[in-house]
Amino acid sequence: MQEKKYTPLSELSGGSSDKPAKLRIAIQKSGRLYDDSVKLLNECGIELRNVKDRLKTESDTFPMEVFFLRDDDIPQYVEDGVADIGIVGENVLFEKNKKAEIVEKLGFGKCRLSLAIPRSETYQGVQSLDGKRIATSYPFLVNEFLKKNNINGEVHEISGSVEIAPGIGLADVVVDLVSSGSTLFMNGLKEVETILQSQSVLIKNNKLNKEQEILLDKLLFRIKAVKKAKRNKYVLMNAPNDKLNDIIALLPGMKSPTVLPLAETGWSSVHSVLSEDEFWEKIEQLKAAGAEGILVVPIEKMVM
Repeated sequence: MQEKKYTPLSELSGGSSDKPAKLRIAIQKSGRLYDDSVKLLNECGIELRNVKDRLKTESDTFPMEVFFLRDDDIPQYVEDGVADIGIVGENVLFEKNKKAEIVEKLGFGKCRLSLAIPRSETYQGVQSLDGKRIATSYPFLVNEFLKKNNINGEVHEISGSVEIAPGIGLADVVVDLVSSGSTLFMNGLKEVETILQSQSVLIKNNKLNKEQEILLDKLLFRIKAVKKAKRNKYVLMNAPNDKLNDIIALLPGMKSPTVLPLAETGWSSVHSVLSEDEFWEKIEQLKAAGAEGILVVPIEKMVM
């Protein structure tokens, strides 16, 4: 097998070591994580210039250099110190088995690595995989799964169109990434076992200096503020004063709800924050408690 060649460090980082500290981050140059990665950086106040068809770019608003790479290569670049940090799917990170530390789960690009068999067959549990031919683009993870369950399987590594493998006689079952499951269904397969739950993560190498660690802490502070905002909604409502205590009891808020008197006697305006997980249930309870004119506003940033 021909050895994979990586872009030389000199072509990516360049410059001398006496320049002010900056973070070099590797993100996917195309594919399902690219848009969300760039969007996250923008939401963190990190504006990128000239991103189209570029190998690298810099930010004018944060000391950061951005490398646009194949997702499969990102763990290697981070482990080698070519990039200080990177955004990559857990599925890729664990498959490549590189020495890179997960510092934050980012919440987008969620999927799962699953085992699928022909819909006409009945799944008898993991032991039924013994002796079967398994087609996948994730041979390391599949072999680890088989080893963990003491199963002898024949793993066939293929780089694309894994779903057609049973139909053309290449394999008995497949292991592939699944989001909605529609691709499996269209190819006559059904999902029967999940090997790995995956999402995008921010990773780092163990070679950051003190200045870069400080920059990473600043970046993480911004990322967490953006993530927190997305999980919460700002709500405003009108409440009759005689029912104010019941309504306030339903609204813990960040500290406690804000209550302001309205021009109309006997009424107050109540402001608070609700988490996405309990949002609809709380809204129903607030309506039942007497709240009116409930206004829901998205939060751009949320600093705790």
